[in-house]
Amino acid sequence: MLVVERSGALGVRLKPALQGALVPAGPSVAPALMAEAVKRLVPALVLVELGERPEELARAIEVVMADAPTPIVLLAQGAKGRAGAMPLLASGALDVLEVPTDTAGFESFEQQLALLASVKVVRHPRGRRRRTTSGRLPSPRPTYKLVAIAASLGGPKALAELLGAIPEDFPAPIAICQHISSGFSRDLAHWLATETALPVAEATDGELMVPGKVYVAPSTRHLLIQASGVLKLDDGPAVGGFKPACDTLLKSAASFGNKAIGVVLTGMGRDGAKGLLEIRQRGGHTIAQDEASCVVFGMPGEAIGLGAAEQVLPLQDIPAQLLRWVA
Repeated sequence: MLVVERSGALGVRLKPALQGALVPAGPSVAPALMAEAVKRLVPALVLVELGERPEELARAIEVVMADAPTPIVLLAQGAKGRAGAMPLLASGALDVLEVPTDTAGFESFEQQLALLASVKVVRHPRGRRRRTTSGRLPSPRPTYKLVAIAASLGGPKALAELLGAIPEDFPAPIAICQHISSGFSRDLAHWLATETALPVAEATDGELMVPGKVYVAPSTRHLLIQASGVLKLDDGPAVGGFKPACDTLLKSAASFGNKAIGVVLTGMGRDGAKGLLEIRQRGGHTIAQDEASCVVFGMPGEAIGLGAAEQVLPLQDIPAQLLRWVA
């Protein structure tokens, strides 16, 4: 494991987690030396401290993911450190975690790191394609009431690309369940709003969905959509280890019958597969992202294996298919 930081203090704080299979690949390095260190040391996982100069971090992450793809995890220390996380996820980082403050926290933290180190990441071209309004797809006339999207590892970048190709007069509301660390869902919503013409907000309990708006599940509550189109936030137990759970969102969307569209994007595990199957069984349309365009093919692969996916599409083709189905 390689730690990327400027001060050297983070490596000291992480010593309780750098044990067993998760040992340092070498001393901590500055962001400017990250790409070279990854090539030389070949770590199983790279931990990047969030802080000042996020543009430098983004460039370093893009170089690593283009030249030597390696699982990268962003580490935040408090709310201030979270501010620059979302663009770095879009650059190729897998996830963002809070640095623990106690022994119990470090035990869970070490388990999360071990899981993320096992992810097989794919090569990405250096830099991100910038989207412009002139390149957006044409608007359809409204038919469908709802699009529900499930995502996990690699999801923020995929969501940004998908939503960036949707026109501002899209005639259906979009609900998103993205597995993300506690406290980061509002930051995700704010960042996605800068990547798309659609308004994006963290979902609130009792809110009536409106066409053309994107609703992101809070990081500590399940998101359900009632038949009336009113959002419900549920504080029940985790489902399949996740809260919010993608299956919970998609199963609630299935109540819309043939007026529902379900999408499962990149992610580890199987959350969302059963919910997508329920949407298809009740007459709705369904999509699973294809393996070649996924960071992690777990969730889409499980959905395909269940027969839940009506179509299996590369990420760049999903917006056009959504527009055809809502036309």
